[in-house]
Amino acid sequence: MNNISVKISDSISVGTGEPLLVISGPCVIENEIMCLEIATKLKDECHKLGISYIFKASFDKANRTCIDSFRGPGLEKGLEILKHIKDSLSVPILTDIHDISQIESVSQVADILQIPAFLCRQTDLLLEAGKSQCTVNIKKGQFMAPQDMQSAVEKVLSTGNKKVLLTERGTTFGYNNLVVDMRSLVIMRSLNVPVIFDATHSVQLPGGQGKSSGGQREFIPHLIRGAAAIGIDGLFLETHPNPESAKSDGPNSIPLSEIHNSLFQAVKIHDLFR
Repeated sequence: MNNISVKISDSISVGTGEPLLVISGPCVIENEIMCLEIATKLKDECHKLGISYIFKASFDKANRTCIDSFRGPGLEKGLEILKHIKDSLSVPILTDIHDISQIESVSQVADILQIPAFLCRQTDLLLEAGKSQCTVNIKKGQFMAPQDMQSAVEKVLSTGNKKVLLTERGTTFGYNNLVVDMRSLVIMRSLNVPVIFDATHSVQLPGGQGKSSGGQREFIPHLIRGAAAIGIDGLFLETHPNPESAKSDGPNSIPLSEIHNSLFQAVKIHDLFR
C-alpha cells in the first residue's frame, strides 16, 4: 500500500500507519437527543478499541427518493445540533454538502465536507469544497469506475488542498441493486489518497421499496471483514437505535446495540495490515 496520511484534526490522522478511522452516525439528523446518544456510544466504543472516531449525520438529505420523504432539520438548525455535539463531546464532524452556497457556513462547523456520490463529478462543488481547506471526502458515484475518481481528486488538489479522502459505497448492478467490487479499494488507494469503505450504503437497494430505498443489513458484517482484509484506512457506518423506525436508510443501518462486534472485527483485521 502507498504511504499516505491525511491530518483531519489535531488528534486525528487517517492513512498509512494510523489507527482505523470510524465515521459513523445516523443517516440524517432526526433530533438532538438521538444524535447525542449515538455519538456518545460510538465515541466510547472507539476509545475502548483505540481507534479514531468522527460523528456523521446530514442536516439535509437532498436526494431522497420521494418528494414527501423526511430530509432533516435544514442547514441552520442542523449545524446548531452538529456544533453542540462537536463541542460537548469533543468529536470531529462530517456532513454532506449539496450546493456551493452551503460551504461557507458548513465549514465553520464540520471538519470534513462530504461530496455525495451523485455529485462526485460536480466541478464547481469540488473546487469550492477544496478552497474551504477542510478535509474533503468524495463518495465514488454508483456509476463511476474507481480509476475515474482520479479526476475528482485532481479537482480538489488543484485548489492547494491536499486533504482528500475517497469512499467506496457500491456500484449500480442492474435496477435497485448495488454490489461492491473490492478491487475498487485497491485501485482508489493507488490514487494516493486514503480510502474509506461505506459498508452500510453498499448494501442499499436504491428505490427497492418503491417510494423509498431498501437494504440488506445482514451482509454488512461480512463486507466489513472483507474490506478490512483488502486494506482500508477508514470505515463509514450508518447506525440507529431502532433502524426499523429510522426516517432515512433504516434498512441499511446497523442497530446501535450491535455495532461493537463489527468494529472489533474490523480493528483486528485492519491491524494485521497496518
